[in-house]
Amino acid sequence: MNVALIAHDAKKELMVQFCIAYCGILSRHNLCATGTTGKLVAEATGLNITRYMSGSQGGDQQITARISCNEIDLLLFFRDPLTVKANEPNDMDMLRLCDIRGIPVATNIATAEVLIHGLERGDLDWRNIVNPTE
Repeated sequence: MNVALIAHDAKKELMVQFCIAYCGILSRHNLCATGTTGKLVAEATGLNITRYMSGSQGGDQQITARISCNEIDLLLFFRDPLTVKANEPNDMDMLRLCDIRGIPVATNIATAEVLIHGLERGDLDWRNIVNPTE
């Protein structure tokens, strides 16, 4: 499955720790991330991650484009809800597209852990069940 990783600045260390903890599961999937998040996670875990631009330079929009083309199966987006971001409208567009496409999204550690365990069990491979010919 194609898993996208995004973390706001205040949540990057949490994303790194999450990916260290679940490195074994994540290593069996195709990973992509915004620039800095991808760099930090790759350095800490050794995971192979396709890195896009940093979020503020359009990396979140690059991932949004992949979502709109049904190229992302799971989004782990650790958001900082306490700090206003200049690119927050882009974040809302990305989350809206995930809702439209039925893509599972975790915006916090608790939901991410539920989804990662579902990923491990194969519970999230719904595209093959819903549309086996696609």
